[in-house]
Amino acid sequence: MDDKSFKCEVCNKLFLRSSHFRRHQRIHTGEKPFTCEVCDKSFSESSHLRAHQRIHTGEKPFACEMCEKSFAQLTSLLIHQTIHTGEKPFKCEVCDKAFVTSTRLLVHQSIHTGEKPFRCEVCGMAFTQASNLLMHKRIHTGEKPFTCEVCNKSFSQSSTLRTHQRLHTGEKPFKCEVCNKGFAQLPGLVSHRRSHMEEKPFKCEVCDRAFAQSSTLVNHRRIHTGEKPFKCEVCNKGFTQLSGLVNHQPIHTGEKPFTCEVCNKSFSQSSTLLVHKRIHTGEKPFRCKVCMKSFSDSSTLRRHQRIHTGEKPFICDVCDKPFSSSSDLRIHQRIHTGEKPFMCEVCDKSFSSSSDLCVHQRIHTGEKPFKCEVCNKSFSQSGNLRTHQRTHTGEKLFKCNLCGKSFSDSTRLLLHQRIHTGEKPFKCEVCGKLFSVSSSLRVHQRIHTGEKPFTCMVCNKSFSRSCNLLVHRRIHTRGVTLEV
Repeated sequence: MDDKSFKCEVCNKLFLRSSHFRRHQRIHTGEKPFTCEVCDKSFSESSHLRAHQRIHTGEKPFACEMCEKSFAQLTSLLIHQTIHTGEKPFKCEVCDKAFVTSTRLLVHQSIHTGEKPFRCEVCGMAFTQASNLLMHKRIHTGEKPFTCEVCNKSFSQSSTLRTHQRLHTGEKPFKCEVCNKGFAQLPGLVSHRRSHMEEKPFKCEVCDRAFAQSSTLVNHRRIHTGEKPFKCEVCNKGFTQLSGLVNHQPIHTGEKPFTCEVCNKSFSQSSTLLVHKRIHTGEKPFRCKVCMKSFSDSSTLRRHQRIHTGEKPFICDVCDKPFSSSSDLRIHQRIHTGEKPFMCEVCDKSFSSSSDLCVHQRIHTGEKPFKCEVCNKSFSQSGNLRTHQRTHTGEKLFKCNLCGKSFSDSTRLLLHQRIHTGEKPFKCEVCGKLFSVSSSLRVHQRIHTGEKPFTCMVCNKSFSRSCNLLVHRRIHTRGVTLEV
């Protein structure tokens, strides 16, 4: 042994220099003699203090020669440069997985050993790294030391703050090599890459549906279990995903911090604003691989794809009717509950869905936003426009499987099929008479109510049916054809 070596009495480690020996001893004594004058944080080595002080000064003296990105510490630069070189010099002897730093290798090796030396004193949960334990403790203390300077929102981890700040800056540093799409977080890029490879390694044991991410599988399973672990503290409503709860909470606060620069409409979430902006840009980045139809958001694409797969994963627990989307199921369930939460402010009529209310309001406003490009006729509903366009194309997509007669829309086919089945689902509550269509029932009910909503503008005589008014008008016009 070298005469100049210094031996630690605690762990028997040897050192050639007394300065190295003294630094080492601080591991055992916990001594931190170097204190920051700005925030009073202490360090065991002067070099660590110098590196820390750059947080306050903003100094980043170590610049990458390839991309000019700067760093406060030399070690951070060296780690960063491996992105350009692809070098991973630290290899696991068990599974041959390689790492950029020895620290990451050390953490990885605990997977094989199962060692978790850092234990929480509150709940007993163990961790492979001291830093993970420190972050975990904040769950118990509620400490959130990292604050956003833009919106003052606080976070328990610096990495979460950095990710959050990208909402304000719009930065998306993780780029897809195939389509150049940018992502604010690396996991988003990793999941996106699978869309190019069509890799879906995570399979549901109940319905065999496969997913690109394990977290998406966990969320999907809750469809089968009905589990809603995320509860609103205000109204106790449950959600299957944390994002659903976060989206719901602004209902109570009324907060809408994200504003569209084009039309000034405000939103409670940045993601909703992003989708909204596509109304102005016309962008539809999500394309169906079966029929090539494009959509402005991924959730609408997923719902659309169920048209091709026939998948209906949302089951009504009252009548077992399946639906392709959770929103359709919720609207359907109101048939059983009788709930109609959407009320018209003009006539107080209530509806089970917001879309039905929106369509109804056009009766009062006279709005007909859907215009035929062939004859310029306008409609209050997009479905009515599509049906009308078939009068120009002659297209009849809906065919009766009993007699082969074709129709331009599904409603007319449904009415026609009742000729074969004899079905009359609409019953008069006064006299019990049955009808195959709801409009016939409404006309019939006027016999009992005495209602005559169609009035002649010439003599004020009223009629229960529009066709009777049309016949009557000819008395005044003497054969002149009138438009209804």
